[in-house]
Amino acid sequence: MLTGEIMNARRPFLWAMAIIAATVVALTLIAAGLLVKSWQMFGSAAGQFKTGHITTTFSEDIPTIVSTHGDVLELATATSMETFTREDTTTYAWGFLPSSTTTAEIRVPVTYRYFLRLSEPWRLATRGNVCIVLAPQFQASLPPAIDTGRLEKRADSGWASFDKTATLDALEKDITRHISKRAMDSKHLDLVREHCRRSVAEFVKKWLTDKLQWPKRVNAIIVVFPDEKSFNSDDALMNYSAEPILKTKQ
Repeated sequence: MLTGEIMNARRPFLWAMAIIAATVVALTLIAAGLLVKSWQMFGSAAGQFKTGHITTTFSEDIPTIVSTHGDVLELATATSMETFTREDTTTYAWGFLPSSTTTAEIRVPVTYRYFLRLSEPWRLATRGNVCIVLAPQFQASLPPAIDTGRLEKRADSGWASFDKTATLDALEKDITRHISKRAMDSKHLDLVREHCRRSVAEFVKKWLTDKLQWPKRVNAIIVVFPDEKSFNSDDALMNYSAEPILKTKQ
């Protein structure tokens, strides 16, 4: 009789333990399933950022970026005081008299702006925690901007020259052609090159951050432009070695 009462008293306890055990098993299986699924998703996402896939992943986002921010990514500006000189020499009496020279000079601040087009081809590769970016070539926005409020003019006439105003006017009309040519010469390109490189790196870093890849998976960015080096394969780009323009502090 006593034994039956004890068994009846323990029966709810045993049922409760069975329910708890079943719950623990079920929760463990669910957690395991979620963990496997998470690893699968992580592996799939990580694969999108490996060499051979990261360019496609990046390119797929470009139309969205262009639609909201426009096709132009402004990279750098540089302002310098430019000097332009023109000389007009006139000969008299078939050279029997001294020639007369009029010299005109114009000094003016010029602002050069450099950009790239997001819709042009990009190539990206990864090596360890480094992202190597072959960006579109940066170019000058033409024509450069002139600060006419600070324009300075000067002209000196020779002994028999009376056309210094005409010489100045001709020089001023030619300034736009001159500064457009200067904007793309090696001197001006080298002046802004590293600024452009850093701006590209910041742009790619923001994209990697939005994709939850910076700084856990990628913590350094190398940027190279087409006029610096060409690459005939993704492996060649992946193996390119240079000092990162952007990296996390160690």
